[in-house]
Amino acid sequence: MGVPARISLVTLGISDVGRAERFYRALGWDVRAAADDGLRVFDTAGPWLALYPVGSLAADADVPPPSGSGFRGLTLAVNVATPSEVDEALRTAAEAGGTVVRAAERAEWGGYVGYFADPDGHVWEVAHNPAWPLDESGRPVIP
Repeated sequence: MGVPARISLVTLGISDVGRAERFYRALGWDVRAAADDGLRVFDTAGPWLALYPVGSLAADADVPPPSGSGFRGLTLAVNVATPSEVDEALRTAAEAGGTVVRAAERAEWGGYVGYFADPDGHVWEVAHNPAWPLDESGRPVIP
């Protein structure tokens, strides 16, 4: 069977789960599950998004915790239907306590893209790609 080609859950190591939960709720996202150990699970059109204390996540994986916050060589992406939705998403993220790390602009491949970071420095791309229309769930259709 190998490893199934799917992503079921993305878990972000978080320094302050309460702050992060408030941020993602301010984006308009709904918590589907919460546990006393700090786990928060958000409903998305793709895989579940989980927030978990970074020390607990590192211990669970038996790896050392990262030093500091910020870019970790990984971005998450949200595709939207129009360039104006990119601008709106970046405004919402900034108003919620995130940081716009790259203002939206036209990309050489014909799209429109910008980036924000959540309060822990996890970087999110927001993009409109006219070559990848969105299906009914909001997932890009890649020809």
